[in-house]
Amino acid sequence: MQQYVFYGGKGGVGKTTAAAATALAAAERGERTLVVSTDPAHSLADAYDLEPDTGRRRVADDLWMEEVGPESGERAYRMVLSTVASELRSAGIRLDDDEIERLFAAGIAPGSDELAALECIAGTLDEDFDRVVVDTAPTGHTLRLLDLPDVLRETLAATSSLRGQVRRLVDGARSAVFGPAYYAFGRGGDDADEESLSALADRMATVRDLVRAPDRAEFRVVTTPEPMAVAETRRFVEELAADDVPVQTLVVNRILRDVDADCDRCRARASQHADQLRALRDAFPDRTVVELPEFDADTDQRTALEDLGTRLLGDR
Repeated sequence: MQQYVFYGGKGGVGKTTAAAATALAAAERGERTLVVSTDPAHSLADAYDLEPDTGRRRVADDLWMEEVGPESGERAYRMVLSTVASELRSAGIRLDDDEIERLFAAGIAPGSDELAALECIAGTLDEDFDRVVVDTAPTGHTLRLLDLPDVLRETLAATSSLRGQVRRLVDGARSAVFGPAYYAFGRGGDDADEESLSALADRMATVRDLVRAPDRAEFRVVTTPEPMAVAETRRFVEELAADDVPVQTLVVNRILRDVDADCDRCRARASQHADQLRALRDAFPDRTVVELPEFDADTDQRTALEDLGTRLLGDR
């Protein structure tokens, strides 16, 4: 298993449980481990029977967890808007802080969840963890996360172009009014916003490159043995491949086995699960398929996590 392990897939298939179990098993091996949830609808704390909270905290020896809040993403989004607004203002187009603030009045910051996730993962690159396990948001969020660095690059390019056009316009107007004195005393201007935006885009691209690097990271797709989940998994793996993200491991969760012979419904469901497993293996013959059982409702949560963790680490 690589240093970075990402779990992805559709909502409700057990990504969080898989991430929590993997991190717990790695920590119990003595590996300094961080597990991160980038899903806006966090449930990682529930997996460890803790109260929900954003930020980082210690769960056990060698194990830390972090549920990413939207704040860092909103700060980055605000930076983009502020950079564009400052260029418009320098051209005489009024767009003040109050007007920018209205864009946040309803809590709307497109892409802020993905920005926050990327910022959090980027922050771990310089930290001393043996293992970083990432519970990603459902499929659509994950694909947007991978596209976001390119979106930021386009925004930066558009902002730089706008900056150049505005400065030429303003320089021409001020030079006509003030003459040589304008150049003698300097034009002023501050590139800090653009430099910050460029640094942000660089960090985002570094994380995307990490996800694509098989020597450092592994992306695992989690599914359940149900027809709709398997169908979406097949599409998701293909979309990840188109984004140059290699997927070598598929995790099939909640497989029903050892059913009561007198329960016709249970036997039919177990048969369906077996059929879907075969279909998945036939569709991806070159991938590793990790099979996780469905636990009884009365199974202790810690026991279940420990059992799943050993399976996910390949100990059995």
